[in-house]
Amino acid sequence: MLNPHSPHLMSLKRKLRMGMIGGGRGAFIGSVHRMAAALDGRIELVAGCFSADPKKSRLSGADLFLDPDRVYGSYEEMAEAESARPAGERLDFVSIVTRNNTHFDVAKTFLKAGFNIICDKPLCFTLKEAVQLRKTIRETGKVFALTHNYTGYPMVKEARHWARSGALGKILKVVVEYPQGYAITALGNKGEGGISNWRMDPSVAGPSNCMADIGTHAHNLLRYITGLEIEELCADLSTFIPGRPLDDDGNVLLRLNGGTKGILYASQVSNGDENNLNIRVYGTKCSLEWYQENPNDLIIKEVNQPRKVCRRGNSYLSKPAQDNTRTPFAHPEGFIEAFANVYLAAAEAIADEVAGKKPPKGGYDFPTVDDGIAGMVFIETVVKSSKAKAKWTPFKLPK
Repeated sequence: MLNPHSPHLMSLKRKLRMGMIGGGRGAFIGSVHRMAAALDGRIELVAGCFSADPKKSRLSGADLFLDPDRVYGSYEEMAEAESARPAGERLDFVSIVTRNNTHFDVAKTFLKAGFNIICDKPLCFTLKEAVQLRKTIRETGKVFALTHNYTGYPMVKEARHWARSGALGKILKVVVEYPQGYAITALGNKGEGGISNWRMDPSVAGPSNCMADIGTHAHNLLRYITGLEIEELCADLSTFIPGRPLDDDGNVLLRLNGGTKGILYASQVSNGDENNLNIRVYGTKCSLEWYQENPNDLIIKEVNQPRKVCRRGNSYLSKPAQDNTRTPFAHPEGFIEAFANVYLAAAEAIADEVAGKKPPKGGYDFPTVDDGIAGMVFIETVVKSSKAKAKWTPFKLPK
């Protein structure tokens, strides 16, 4: 009765063939992508270049029981070899789970070779790259999905329904937070200590660490739920861990369109917090709040009324929330399932592209290159604002 599995995807009559770039031995996010892709039985991993080290790539492919002939030493070699395969063997899409500074080159190479793309966030290393990548996507007509995975939670989709249907009334204020505390341990270890963090290397991560890594998730969640865009922001980034060149904490004031005000806070030195992404949206009729660490509940609040808790898996929820639910109520769903919902929605679009079908009238519900560009604008504007003397900085999305 739940998650009725799109008829568009079923019409292809086979699993989608997936390749992966990155995500080899020791990589956390690569295994998450593979689990999410496999969860619904619609996608099969058949090829990959799992590391820039050819030996490590081969070993990782063996770990995954892949045909050695389809495990490659470089992504360029993989793009050339896979594009030459017959239609019945050819990849349908490529999942990119590499570091930030490689996303653009890898994605552009595979798009031009004729492949659809699912890419980890942030979209690119710079906004300039992101705009160029969008141009390539438009020219090739290929599907491009970005894994802002928190949009996949059923109760995030329910929150979106409440906010965008007008049920909250006029939205006055949004508070969104993503505090983590893992980096605080480095304070007693002479800088980095035992923590290895490539996101602190500007040549790999770009101009920001904390805001690029988790602040973009908070920004994306705000946009996805409310539909509001930033007009101006005032940012204060900090680096509390000695010896680090990039931020590990940040606070941002937001002026959103329609007169809505907002606060966004992201931190990796919030002692004791784990992955406490949460959002509160305050409207004139009522308000809502959602917590990623307790994702199956959506709290609705109203003046002089008891709080109402909407629970995942119930028939009173909106259709998007129900369609993205896999198990009946009281059976918890979490991080992998939300990630899988992004893959499932992207897989529907990819199956339609492969079959030569037009997209449905309502489109598809997954983060796109435009969401990625908004994230890149967010990163660069926050960094610019934090360095400026006049703190309020315009937020401009490129057309």
